[in-house]
Amino acid sequence: MAPPTLAGFLALALALLAAMVSSSDAYKFYVGGGDGWVQNPSENFNHWAERNRFQVNDTLYFKYKNGTDSVLVVSKEDYFSCNTKNPVITLKDGESIFKFGHSGPFYFISGDADRCQKGQRLIVVVLALRHKQHLAPSPQAPTPTAQSPENAGSPESGVGFTAPVPAPAKSSAFGGSVSTLSLGVVLVSFFVGFV
Repeated sequence: MAPPTLAGFLALALALLAAMVSSSDAYKFYVGGGDGWVQNPSENFNHWAERNRFQVNDTLYFKYKNGTDSVLVVSKEDYFSCNTKNPVITLKDGESIFKFGHSGPFYFISGDADRCQKGQRLIVVVLALRHKQHLAPSPQAPTPTAQSPENAGSPESGVGFTAPVPAPAKSSAFGGSVSTLSLGVVLVSFFVGFV
């Protein structure tokens, strides 16, 4: 077998770097936690959903007893009426995974209308993907005009001093890309060092 070449190491390093950069920060959420997709969970499904932040490419994992229940993705109207007759998607293998392909609301109900009526249903609002980019600098707040001390902020003047609004905090979404890129540079340097 021929010894590895610099080109081979660089190709491998670049492939690893590309894989790391293209990997998404998608998450897998276990619906119902340890309880799973059950009729009487320890926490209401919608309360659970409100505590989480869902984005495009995240997945929901539904665990339930195969053959006795299912998960239906339905319209808003069918969600509120627990109509199981015309689902958009049916999940019924006992360990179902649903991937969010777009932003917006998603409506899930039990395949058993009686269970749905008793609360086995879930609404998830999915946020759009955050694009990993630098934030533009925030515009400077206008400087307040000087007023004479005797009428500054008085009810008669109709004008009060308002403090400038602080600039929004930078998004941490870009930080992941920087750390991934840094790791890639270290890996490339490591491979090049051995050649």
